[in-house]
Amino acid sequence: MKKIIIPFIAIFIFNLSSIAQSDFSSPYSLYGLGQENSNYFGGLSALGNTGIGYKSPLSINKSNPASLAAMASNSFLYEIGFNSTFSNKTSNNLSQQNFDFNFSHIAIGFKIKDYWKTSFGIVPYTKVNYEIDVVQSVEGTTGYFNTNIIGSGGINEVFWGNGINLTKNFSVGVELQALFGLISKEQLIVLGTKSVTLTESNNYFGASLNAGFQYTIDDLFKTKTTIGGTFNVPTSLTGSKDIEGSKSYTGTDTTLLIEELDESINNFDLPLKMGIGISSKINKSLLINMDYRKNYWTKTYTSNSTFTYKDQSIYGLGIEFQPSKNLSSFRNNIIYRAGANYNSGYLNLSKQDIDNYSFSLGLGIPLSKGRYPSIINVNYSYGKEGTLSKKLIQDNFHKLSINLSLVGNWFQKTKIF
Repeated sequence: MKKIIIPFIAIFIFNLSSIAQSDFSSPYSLYGLGQENSNYFGGLSALGNTGIGYKSPLSINKSNPASLAAMASNSFLYEIGFNSTFSNKTSNNLSQQNFDFNFSHIAIGFKIKDYWKTSFGIVPYTKVNYEIDVVQSVEGTTGYFNTNIIGSGGINEVFWGNGINLTKNFSVGVELQALFGLISKEQLIVLGTKSVTLTESNNYFGASLNAGFQYTIDDLFKTKTTIGGTFNVPTSLTGSKDIEGSKSYTGTDTTLLIEELDESINNFDLPLKMGIGISSKINKSLLINMDYRKNYWTKTYTSNSTFTYKDQSIYGLGIEFQPSKNLSSFRNNIIYRAGANYNSGYLNLSKQDIDNYSFSLGLGIPLSKGRYPSIINVNYSYGKEGTLSKKLIQDNFHKLSINLSLVGNWFQKTKIF
C-alpha cells in the first residue's frame, strides 16, 4: 500500500508545482526569460545556497549531480519544497508590499546499482511575475492615459540526474534537463472611456546538460574535505509567439484588432555556467561549505536597448552544526545552519548592476529515529535586490522555505528468522 499511495501523492504535487511556479514578484523579471530560480533542496537554502562540494546520504543535492552517488543505497528519497516570500519594494517616492506562497520543487532519488544513483524531478528554471502602472500625458492636450502591464509565467525544468562512484573517494555526475514554459505579457491601455488590450505569449522549449565531479580527501588538516566542480553547457531555447489585441468602449462589446498565432521568434541563448565548491567536515559536528559560480551572460544576444547582460559571479558560504548523533536525544539530532550569499546579477540597467545579497538561518529537524531519518528543513533568509539609484527599484525580502527530505527503506531484503 505504501508503494502505491506515496507515488500517487508525489505525482499530484508534481502537477501542482508545474503550474504554480511563482513564489515571488519582481519588476526585474520583466527582462529576458525572467529571474533564475534560487530555491535549493534540503537545507542548502540555509547554507547560503551552496552545495557544489556537499554530499549527504539523506537528501537529494541538485547543485552537483555527482553528489547523488552519496545517497544511501537501501533508501528511496523524496524531496518536496514549499516557499513563502514577503517583500517590500521601494522607489524614490513609492513603496509596495507583496506576499507569495507556492510549491517550489518535487524530486525522487534511488539507486540503480550500489555505485550508481539517479534522481528525477521538476523545478522552476526562471520565474516571471510583475505588475507595472505607467501614466503618460497625451501630446497636445491636458489629458492622460494609463497603461497597466502584467507579466507572468516562466520556464520549467524537468531533470534526470545520475551520480556514479568511480572510486571510493571520486564520483562524477551528469544531469539532463528539459526546459519549457510560457511567458505572458498583457498591456491594458486606458484613455477615458476607451481601452485597448494587447496580450503577447511566448512559448519556449529546449534541452541542456549539466556535469559535475566530487573528490573527497579523508584527512586534510584533520578534516574530511570534498572538492566539487560543475559545468553547464551553453544552449539555445527555441520558441513561438502568439499576439492578440482588442479594443472596447464603456458599455460596448470588445472588438478584435489583431490576432497572430504561432509566430517564430529569436532563439534565447543560455550561457556557459561553471562552479567550484569545497565542503569540509570538522570534528564530525561542524561542516563548512564555500561555493563560487560564474555565468558567462555577455555573449547572450538581446535586441532590447534598455538593458544589457553582464557576466555573473555568485559567492556562497554556509555553516552546519549538529551537536551529536545520539539516537536517544531529539535535541542533539537537530541540525543548525547559517549562511550568506552574494550575487552580482546578470542585468545592467541605466548603467547600474542589479545585484543582490542574502543572509540565512535554518534547522534540520529529524522526523524519525535511526541511522537515516527523514528530515524537515526550515530555512529563513533576508536579502536585498536592486538599488534606488537612477530611479530604479530596491526590493527587501523575507523568505521562508520548508523542505521535506523523506527517506523510505524500499531496497532492504526481507529477513526470515
